[in-house]
Amino acid sequence: MTVLRSGTVLDDPEGTIYPEGGDKAKDKGTSRMTIVIFVGLLIDLLAFTLILPLFPALLDFYRRNDKDGLYPFLERQVQFFQRLLGAPEQFNTVLFGGFIGSLFSLLQFLASPIIGGMSDLYGRRPLLLISTAGIALSYGIWAMAGSFSIFVLARIIGGLSKGNVSLATAIVTDESTPKTRGRGMALIGIAFSVGFILGPIIGAFFSIWAKERTGAWYVYPALCALTLSVFDLIFLYVKFEETLPEKQRLKNFNQAIAQAFMYINPLSLFKFASLKNLPKKEHESLQTLGLVYFLYLFLYSGLEFTLTFLTHIRFKFNSMDQGKMFLFIGLLMAVIQGGYVRRIPQGKEKQMVLYGLLLIIPSFAIVGFAYNIFTLYVGLALYALSTSVCVPCMTTLVSSYGDANQKGIVMGVYRSLGALGRALGPMVSCTLYWLVGPEICYCVGGLALIGPYILLRRSSA
Repeated sequence: MTVLRSGTVLDDPEGTIYPEGGDKAKDKGTSRMTIVIFVGLLIDLLAFTLILPLFPALLDFYRRNDKDGLYPFLERQVQFFQRLLGAPEQFNTVLFGGFIGSLFSLLQFLASPIIGGMSDLYGRRPLLLISTAGIALSYGIWAMAGSFSIFVLARIIGGLSKGNVSLATAIVTDESTPKTRGRGMALIGIAFSVGFILGPIIGAFFSIWAKERTGAWYVYPALCALTLSVFDLIFLYVKFEETLPEKQRLKNFNQAIAQAFMYINPLSLFKFASLKNLPKKEHESLQTLGLVYFLYLFLYSGLEFTLTFLTHIRFKFNSMDQGKMFLFIGLLMAVIQGGYVRRIPQGKEKQMVLYGLLLIIPSFAIVGFAYNIFTLYVGLALYALSTSVCVPCMTTLVSSYGDANQKGIVMGVYRSLGALGRALGPMVSCTLYWLVGPEICYCVGGLALIGPYILLRRSSA
């Protein structure tokens, strides 16, 4: 049985089929296509993260300028429930932000498996180019988004097109063996670290520069993102070559769609139902790890998303202040991951995840109750330290399950559970923030992380 690199299983009496050159060719080191996809992903993430520090200011802009459009319509519905429940009006933008964040992530959760399945049928290159073109289109629409409805349309197109990250991991898998795969995955991690360090700062610089020149300041960061994305599309068109040979692809459309829906059905995901012939005890441990990962990202991503709104409302952070905050978090995470996490001895991953889960509880409480910059950054430092450890160590734990021809399914389900958590977390946390304020929201979210800690501690993983 063969697992295609995006997680698809094919019957094969010979065992795993490799592209031309075989394992020995791949064992020589990082392939040229892995380097190309690293550069392409880095450019994409620089464009994608431009918007992170801008969300509060963007929503304030549409609240003031979108007089007869979607924003006032939604605001009227929110105000009805606000009066009914007694929620403070100043937190309305947080609720709108949660809606936008969850919408994007939910569409990404639905679209990524379909894009991955189609890449198993038609190859990586055409789907990667289509995905990148869709992302560029979303930035072009954002640049013209004088109304909130157009901005939401841009986010919808962006979410539906955001399958390039899962394609990048599939391409690295195509181009590597178990022996060299770690180096390729590390490059993807580096792309994320650099993107989340530099992207927000670039976006903040553009927004501050633009505000001095025009009322529609969002046009400039949007055009910067569009320029980066178009350059990324041209770069991939010229440099990227197909990594999935025809003999390894799925043979029909129905098989590709069935594969995609396997990663969308939540019940199947939590049960790892697509994974066959795994010992019962291992299957149960894997299900526990999947649930822990989902709960962690559900709580973490929700509280993470409200962070820009908390600092905007409480500390009057502008876009540059937000960019500096993301720079601090990103640099600290990069130092910890590069200097410590990669040296964690094999077999210690579970213990490090438990430490990380315990550490993030006080970090959220400190951020929620911070009323000066020093206290805020103490909480952010603990937050960065915990995040640097939890996700890579959980990924390493999960990747140890299954035989070589089951790894694709294991990691595909694992990533889908994380995407589902990120899709639901922002809306739930932003709603709680809107109802009860940041102090209770952050304390409830932090304390709720005790749940995954207990589950993991009791498991045999």
